Amino acid sequence: MNKGHLKNKLSSLALSMFRKDFFGIYHGSLSAKTESSRFIINTKEAVFDALDESSLIELYFKKDYRWNQASIDANIHQTIYSQISEAKFICFTMPQFTTAYSLEHNIITPKDYFGHKEIGSIEIFDPKQFEDWYERAQSEIAYYFQTNKTNIIVIRGYGVYAYSRDMHEMAKKLAILEKSCRLLMLEKNASYDFYD
Repeated sequence: MNKGHLKNKLSSLALSMFRKDFFGIYHGSLSAKTESSRFIINTKEAVFDALDESSLIELYFKKDYRWNQASIDANIHQTIYSQISEAKFICFTMPQFTTAYSLEHNIITPKDYFGHKEIGSIEIFDPKQFEDWYERAQSEIAYYFQTNKTNIIVIRGYGVYAYSRDMHEMAKKLAILEKSCRLLMLEKNASYDFYD
């Protein structure tokens, strides 16, 4: 695939996800594998509603000076790409309803049709403590994907990592998950209002 075209697709997806509040101004990461040992990822200074050529950087798996400009999540993306051959696109998002739901639950069981059909139940991963999370994240996230045979992980109080062979399929699953969590939270609030 043409790298310029791929960067445009990443930029377009980032804008859509930013508008849905999946990314903060400087919070999140999005990448695409370009070759067996290379990938494009946002820089640490990227603004997700305006990703351009200067906001995306291509990295080799072997670290060089470019890694200094890359997203803080680059190590996690690199580990997933190197260990999971089906991973062609990866994103880290912090969708507000999914992240909020993860704070008080251990499992997400969608009650809506699309959530039930497309996602099913998702166990929430507990990172235990946040103090050393970034040192552990790259190995624990890839290990979770491999041992649970899944391509999405909801991490309590942190956000969601997902990968896919297809960028649009990945975005679709994240959108369905977020909508399902929103409905679960609305249902919970509606039942409280009913009994008040």
